[in-house]
Amino acid sequence: MSTYDRIYEVVRQIPKGKVTTYGTVADLAELYGKARLVGYALYQIDKDSDIPWHRVINAKGEISYSPLRRGMDYLQRNLLENEGIEFSAESKINLSKYKW
Repeated sequence: MSTYDRIYEVVRQIPKGKVTTYGTVADLAELYGKARLVGYALYQIDKDSDIPWHRVINAKGEISYSPLRRGMDYLQRNLLENEGIEFSAESKINLSKYKW
């Protein structure tokens, strides 16, 4: 199984209405300290994939916005909101409430 496949296997387990962090995914995939690698792997996924890439956020409880994502970060927020996840006025997600 490839490194990316290990990451995708973990991400597929995140239930609807929950989020987790890049670091948590890395740890569960036995890629300790490789949170950035998780980000790279998720960047490669097609937006129509069955992998719920949108449920992975940064350790601050935020979507990691970047112009390199070509608007996918705004899609991510929309997908999360459609699952019932609420954002604060500062665009943060309450990890104690929503973290898987």
